[in-house]
Amino acid sequence: MARRYAVLDVFTDTALSGNGLAVVLDSEGLSDERMQQIARGFNLSETVFVLPPTGVGHTAKVRIFTPARELPFAGHPTVGTAVLLATRKLGDVAGQCDAMIVLEEGVGPVRCGVVLHPGAAGYAEFDVPRKPEEVVTAIDKEAVAAALGLLPREIGFENHVPTAYDAGVPYTFVPVHGLDVIARARPVRELWKSAITDGRPSPVFVYCRETVKHDAAFHARMFSPEFGIDEDPATGSAAAAFAGVVQRFDAPTDGRHVLPIEQGIEMGRPSLIRLEIEVEGGALRAVRIGGHAVLVAEGDLHL
Repeated sequence: MARRYAVLDVFTDTALSGNGLAVVLDSEGLSDERMQQIARGFNLSETVFVLPPTGVGHTAKVRIFTPARELPFAGHPTVGTAVLLATRKLGDVAGQCDAMIVLEEGVGPVRCGVVLHPGAAGYAEFDVPRKPEEVVTAIDKEAVAAALGLLPREIGFENHVPTAYDAGVPYTFVPVHGLDVIARARPVRELWKSAITDGRPSPVFVYCRETVKHDAAFHARMFSPEFGIDEDPATGSAAAAFAGVVQRFDAPTDGRHVLPIEQGIEMGRPSLIRLEIEVEGGALRAVRIGGHAVLVAEGDLHL
């Protein structure tokens, strides 16, 4: 049978930048194995499979697969799918239109506010369903540096040291001195398993405060060979967990803070993730992730 699908670029308002996403709209009847095969065939960071919702008032149930495994939650699939479903629901808009899309993900319902403008990329923002929690684990700075092809003295800046946080998907966060260092980072596969995956979250989010764009707060790269992703151009679930890193080391004052994260520049796929945090009484009250998405292709899978 023919199954409709779409390809979008997410966390960008320009096609052929940002993070590519495949969304299969007619996923009923597909087995877990078949979904994994399709995701491996698209070979994008994630592929989303849209199913009928199980809850009243919800838009759709979605399952998210990397080329290697299923994820309970991911940021750019949430943003891209929300924009796509809102666009299909509202059609061609004559002016600004707002929509609420509720996606049932492995972590629970995710509420997404979508804004559409005629002839422009859609924008979606969602409340992170789980606030970030620290993953208590021993991180060997020397071993992590070697696994990234860096020197131990290049790891860390100010009071930032390697940590691990989880807001639906766990990540190891590695701060580095600046853009020159982060540009040289790469997974050293023969050292990766012992340094990264043994008892620690295997996706690694490398970041620094020095940025390319003047309006970004952090520059980042994400490596996850274990997920079948050598490098990801934009990682919303990591940005969600990164709020815990910011809260711990930067201790933002009470109130609302917007911290744009640039990613994907070294890959030639520049992306911008809008991280918003609300702090109350010195603790995280809310975390939101937002970004644009642009439709690139549509078609049918004959499977």
